[in-house]
Amino acid sequence: MKYWTPVLLWMALIFGASGERGSFKQSSRIIAPLLHWLFPHLSEDFIYGVVLVIRKCAHLSEYGILALLVWRALRKPVRGKIRPWQWTEAAEALWFAVLYAATDEFHQTFIPSREGCLRDVCIDTTGAVIGLFLFWLLGCWRNWWRVEAN
Repeated sequence: MKYWTPVLLWMALIFGASGERGSFKQSSRIIAPLLHWLFPHLSEDFIYGVVLVIRKCAHLSEYGILALLVWRALRKPVRGKIRPWQWTEAAEALWFAVLYAATDEFHQTFIPSREGCLRDVCIDTTGAVIGLFLFWLLGCWRNWWRVEAN
């Protein structure tokens, strides 16, 4: 339970953000005025582009985190026990994130101010891949995946 609770909480957070409150209109109400205040000379088209990039980076981040949480739940790490990296665990975590991304986009088709699109599933998948890959690189650098010799 201690491994899957963070996964379920993160999935609930993603689900909540895919509703009306997470729409472009709502998020641009926060980001656009801030950008106007910081950079009053920026055009509306440029601000629209910045808001769009920020929203897509949020997709990358939230699914990178989801993939890592699922990987952790599947692996069930034990403090002080070094195990080699298992690509099968990473692949399972990736598939979980992809399937959740697809269901999230399907959910958005029922929200009037949202649209479900394959492009966002691809962005979410990319975020999951990047998150797992960066974590693997960090583990290589920190020797977390080293197999101890007898």
